Amino acid sequence: QAWLNEKFAPELLESKPEIIECVVEQLDHMEANLKRAKRGDLKVSVHRMEIERIRYVLSSYLRCRLVKIEKFFPHVLEKEKSRAEGEPSILSPEEFAFAKEYMANTETYLKNVALKHMPPNLQKVSLLRSVPKPNLDSFVFLRVLERQENILVEPETDEQREYTIDLEEGSQHLIRYRTIAPLVASGAVQLI
Repeated sequence: QAWLNEKFAPELLESKPEIIECVVEQLDHMEANLKRAKRGDLKVSVHRMEIERIRYVLSSYLRCRLVKIEKFFPHVLEKEKSRAEGEPSILSPEEFAFAKEYMANTETYLKNVALKHMPPNLQKVSLLRSVPKPNLDSFVFLRVLERQENILVEPETDEQREYTIDLEEGSQHLIRYRTIAPLVASGAVQLI
């Protein structure tokens, strides 16, 4: 579920280090069990395929997060810096270090390649304004896991008015991400 939500959400979601750690431990345990199993047993090949499937999901999840960090790095760091004390982090400590280093390397590269050759009044660039933000107004498909009532849907045009909808458990919808972002974070809906 964390993998699919991360894959289909236009923004970087909350980090799930406990899930990653649990999956890695389970993979290590499964591989240790496979080493003790008899060679040529059909169960060994089935378990090996399952291990490869789990590795694929884990690496895809982490790769998806890294792509979003690279794409939106100033906004991700700004969101991390401005979060409230009790609010969960969207970056793991490793991802935070990567994002800071990526930003520093990007700034250094821009200065060395382009900015130093420009007039002094143009040698400053705001990465926060230059790098695109995640498009929270994009539409996403979702499946409702827990019934939700009175979800406020914002109008697409000025002529339309705001209205509310009820999301029935098990139903599927195509809706603007901004409308259901809190529901994704709480686990009430799953992106599909």
